[in-house]
Amino acid sequence: MNTVALDPEPAFAIWLTGLPSSGKSTIAARLTDALAERGVKAVVLESDALRTILTPNPRYDEQERDLFYQQMADLGALFAESGVPVIFDATAQRRAYRDRARARVPRFAEIYVACPLEICMARDPKGIYERALHNPGGQPRAGTVPGLQSEYEPPADPELTIHADTETPETAVERIVARLIELGFC
Repeated sequence: MNTVALDPEPAFAIWLTGLPSSGKSTIAARLTDALAERGVKAVVLESDALRTILTPNPRYDEQERDLFYQQMADLGALFAESGVPVIFDATAQRRAYRDRARARVPRFAEIYVACPLEICMARDPKGIYERALHNPGGQPRAGTVPGLQSEYEPPADPELTIHADTETPETAVERIVARLIELGFC
């Protein structure tokens, strides 16, 4: 009978948080490649992709967001418990959303992708800020875009802060990998 030795420690999880269009997805994609070069195959849990599955008709109200981020944290914890490293790529505007994942995953790091709102609005590849500010008739409308129409709570004590307005994605990834090594995650 063949036996397989299992790693006794769960895999790590990192949460890239910051305003929409701060650069989280770009960093997540490049971080995945950098980790793969080190032999670490991580899964990215990207909020926009998961919303199509977990909340296909999102309302973006507090109740729906709370449920969504609970499900996201639970999914990430399942991956980590199974030995699969996780990169959360999600704004998660409330600290409580990210803290839930930290409580579920013992080897957890919160990475704050800091970027001024004005720069995020200028980047806006998905057009969320423009849609939030104006409806098709050109009138401002109510919305829930974090940092613009609803509060974004930055991490109180992140393991690392990336300054996406002055750092390149490559530099950010180098710093993240170095921090993960310091933490003993890889």
